[in-house]
Amino acid sequence: MKKTLTFLFTFIIILHVFSQQDKRLKGLDKDLQKIMDVTMAPGFSVAIVDKGQVIYAKGFGYRDVENKIPADENTIYAIGSSTKAFTSCILGKLRQEGDLEFGDSPIKHVPELRFYNDELNSKIIIKDLMCHRTGLPRHDYSWYLFPTTCKDSLVQRIEYQEPFTGLREQWYYNNFMFLLQGVIAERITGKSWEDNIRDRFFKPLGMSSSNVSIDELVKSGNAAAGYEVLHDSIISKMDYYDIAGMSPAGSINSSVEDMANWLITWINGGKFDGQEIIPTAYLTEAIGSQMVVTGALPTEELPDMHFTNYGYGWFLSSYRGHYRVEHGGNIDGFSANVAFFPSDSIGIVVLTNQNASPLPTMVRNTIADRMLNTDKTNWAERFVEKKEEAKQNQDEAKVDGKTDKVENTRPSHILQDYTGMYTNPGYGSFTIVLENDSLFALFKLKKLFLKHYHYDVFEPFEVKASGIDTSDSDGQRLNFSTGNSGDITSVNINVEMALDHPVEFKHTPNTMEVDSVALEQYTGDYEIGGTTIEVYTKIGNTLYLFVPGQPEYELLPTSKHKFSFKALEGFKVEFVESEEGAVNEVIIIQPNGTFKAKRK
Repeated sequence: MKKTLTFLFTFIIILHVFSQQDKRLKGLDKDLQKIMDVTMAPGFSVAIVDKGQVIYAKGFGYRDVENKIPADENTIYAIGSSTKAFTSCILGKLRQEGDLEFGDSPIKHVPELRFYNDELNSKIIIKDLMCHRTGLPRHDYSWYLFPTTCKDSLVQRIEYQEPFTGLREQWYYNNFMFLLQGVIAERITGKSWEDNIRDRFFKPLGMSSSNVSIDELVKSGNAAAGYEVLHDSIISKMDYYDIAGMSPAGSINSSVEDMANWLITWINGGKFDGQEIIPTAYLTEAIGSQMVVTGALPTEELPDMHFTNYGYGWFLSSYRGHYRVEHGGNIDGFSANVAFFPSDSIGIVVLTNQNASPLPTMVRNTIADRMLNTDKTNWAERFVEKKEEAKQNQDEAKVDGKTDKVENTRPSHILQDYTGMYTNPGYGSFTIVLENDSLFALFKLKKLFLKHYHYDVFEPFEVKASGIDTSDSDGQRLNFSTGNSGDITSVNINVEMALDHPVEFKHTPNTMEVDSVALEQYTGDYEIGGTTIEVYTKIGNTLYLFVPGQPEYELLPTSKHKFSFKALEGFKVEFVESEEGAVNEVIIIQPNGTFKAKRK
């Protein structure tokens, strides 16, 4: 044990001395500290690989701001979508092992899988999933607001997720397609995606501190806490977000020391310590252009940065004339960037505990300018300038004051009528409740305050430990619809901006508990136009209504003496109580009219 510690200590000293002697790294710490200052990042870690060796690895700032615990090269961060290259790589290994072809239909390996239409069902191949060319937009709220630990449950939602363009016509990022790759690997190997990652990459690459779940992250001894910046001035702690069943798209947590080994493997043609980890044929395809992302023409300001394509889990571009392979990552409280320049044998990994942070890109570019001996940009200074420019544009927009809001309008219903469950099969269900004269939308991990905007339109604002900030609107709206009967039937939300229409969530009204004794006051025969309607109970406390020649209808209690038909939208009944307290009439409310029946 003593020899091991001596070796590690000696290695760290050698690494430090080497980094100080490399002229390309002179003054680097100062530049990186400046980036952290201007972005207000709590902390970050960075590692540089040059020709298969780690020449620089260091932490800046804090992994835990409240307790002033510094970040270091072994601090563990969520790497978000930088996970994707690992997931596609499993399929590359399975292809080499003869278990699949990239031209296979994913339905071949996941038989219950269905897409939105027959064209997608018959033509989508596995390769389409790997380079974001299915024509399906992100539909990210489906997993972000409606998480589940069951990957198969998430796969079932794909059938209801509408495409916005044709197959292979346009590149568009999609996390569900990387979930699907993980599930395909699970079906072929009989092992979970998590175990495939551990066995195929973490163990042979010596990534001993890396893990694949929030539970493991919390239990690790050097985990970073996640943070966000509020109002450009307040560093606020965020809860960890458990990606759960969507893990193949972004659940790896790692350190820059561990991720350096991942980069070394790609730079070394797929080998690590002489062992092939990534098949050579797959690696060549993965870092080659499989789909055009955008034209990405050079600009007057940055003429030596251009083209953006996609491989398998990697973005490809030209950075100052050098071929760059990279992928970012963002999840609540964390941002990442993992990049390498295959022709230059240089790799850079940057991990930070700041939400939606610009820091990883700025640090990566600052280091690349040095390592590639190219023209240099002061990325910290440029960030400050762009931020000030954006703030000025925002202030001008506020002064302009243009808005679509119609003042002095009211909701068409009392707030209680908006409560209940709202469901879409491609997303899930959420509940709207009334608390202290305000509406709130309850999701599994989040609670949103619904502020009236105009008419039947409300704005959502997240309820956080720090409170509700209604000045921070993202432009999202909940637009409630009514049916022919005047009832709230659904809410439309623009949860997928690539579509030209909102996604509809059907409304099921809240029901109340009514005991079997109370229900007996409604039972009996009621007559209308010579037809007898029967009202009776079954299974103790469930009320039913039966009209001759029709099926029986289950009634759901919504308030005193009022019920909705469980299976029919817009159909309701209201029992009328006399002055003596007896129920002698029932009013049947239908989309085509209202009818009254008297008790026989």
